[in-house]
Amino acid sequence: MIEPIQVTSPKCRILVLTGYASIATTVDAIKLGADQYLAKPVDVDMIVQSLVSNELPDTESVQGDPLSVREIEWEHIQRILRENGGNISLAARLLRMHRRTLQRKLIKRPRRGMGSVDRDPSKP
Repeated sequence: MIEPIQVTSPKCRILVLTGYASIATTVDAIKLGADQYLAKPVDVDMIVQSLVSNELPDTESVQGDPLSVREIEWEHIQRILRENGGNISLAARLLRMHRRTLQRKLIKRPRRGMGSVDRDPSKP
């Protein structure tokens, strides 16, 4: 959506707000022309600050903790997937894991700073 927005409204500032942030998607969004990229949860003040200022908001103070092992693994998997056009079979081979194992890992997105995974609350 970034490119069509830039074409129709070239003076528009673009803020990408996502619940599924990764380093790979952040880099992609900025390369495509997004002015800012924020990961949920964010408050209104942070959104306004990112749109008014030319600097990225101080997300370190919000996020605080360093990445857990699961989060680092998630970032690595996302980078390999992006480099291979989302091809799960090829990414699994490069990661030296079974394709189905990779698919299971992709379902279990780690929560920021929790070291655990997001699960469907309706399932035990």
